[in-house]
Amino acid sequence: MYWGGPANPLVILVHDWYGRLPWLEFYGETLAHEGYLIAAPDLYGGVATVDEHDAAALMESLDLAAALAELDRIVALAHAEGTRKIALIGFSMGGWISLLHAQSGSADAVVAYYATLAQADHGVIPCPVLLHLAEEDEWADGEDPDGFMLRLSDHGTPVTSHTYPDTVHGFANASIPDKIDTHAAAVAFARTVSFLREHFRD
Repeated sequence: MYWGGPANPLVILVHDWYGRLPWLEFYGETLAHEGYLIAAPDLYGGVATVDEHDAAALMESLDLAAALAELDRIVALAHAEGTRKIALIGFSMGGWISLLHAQSGSADAVVAYYATLAQADHGVIPCPVLLHLAEEDEWADGEDPDGFMLRLSDHGTPVTSHTYPDTVHGFANASIPDKIDTHAAAVAFARTVSFLREHFRD
């Protein structure tokens, strides 16, 4: 799914564990008005859910290598069509995948909503990173944001983070009514636009 023109800088949106729900289309279309080509790959092959139990099962069944290869394919296609700059914006599971993929050096900027990398997964990310974090969240051992940001800084990666008061993991997903915080989502979107303007424009 694409929005925008092929000569524009490319932003790849990577969905969360629920799949590519309708809210991501609105996010992509709105971001396209900023002058970007937007790609939103469907890593679940057309399946999506609003149920956490089903979402967990979908994420468990995800072929990570295939997901990263799909991002590689999109990047290669964009370069072949004349796009010079690539940014990744990922949400939860998609944020984790985006941060992993950015280690390849293919991205010029990466934005991760409520996602980090554990120390075992962490390599050098050679581009600026923006993190949007919920006030209430749970992190596995080694995935805490403070430790992740310290490792980024140690590697020389520019990193900016924002924590949104009174929010929970998933606060930007407007398709999940008990998660969405419209004010925080709007502020995070505005900060994402500013971040891209600063680090991503020609």
